[in-house]
Amino acid sequence: MKAIKYIKSISLVILSAGILTTSAVCVEQVSAEPAAAPAVVQPAQGVAVTPLSIVNSPKTYLNKTVIMKAKFDKFSTLGLDYKPAFKSSDDYISFLIKRDDTTHNIPLSEMKLFLKRSEAEKFIDLKTDDEIEIKGTVFSDALGDAWVDVSELKVLKKAPEDKKKS
Repeated sequence: MKAIKYIKSISLVILSAGILTTSAVCVEQVSAEPAAAPAVVQPAQGVAVTPLSIVNSPKTYLNKTVIMKAKFDKFSTLGLDYKPAFKSSDDYISFLIKRDDTTHNIPLSEMKLFLKRSEAEKFIDLKTDDEIEIKGTVFSDALGDAWVDVSELKVLKKAPEDKKKS
């Protein structure tokens, strides 16, 4: 009986010592001083992909920043004001790029690309076949299509001028 009381007493002492040690460690880690500011982290650059890979699997790229090269086709109103993936025609313009898996002149209508109107005004002189680089975030896969909010648009190479004379 005395042995059991002795073991209980020893266990209680060891348990108390463990609690005090843990408490002391916790108190040392808590401070009223503000933590040092974290180092500046550069935002993710994005994943370089082809437009067709996004169209073939929009769920894979959902909420990810993507970077792609394409040939500009034309400005459009395709997809604007569509409730499930809403982008207002008052604030945005959409544009189409060309499919790169054919030699025919076919727009990649399965990809909805949205650019703020204020930004689009800088690219009013874009012409069909101008080579561009698009950086944006795939924000929806409504209708099974890729819906991309374009954050940056760069002209890489202007298309040659058409030399047809009337």
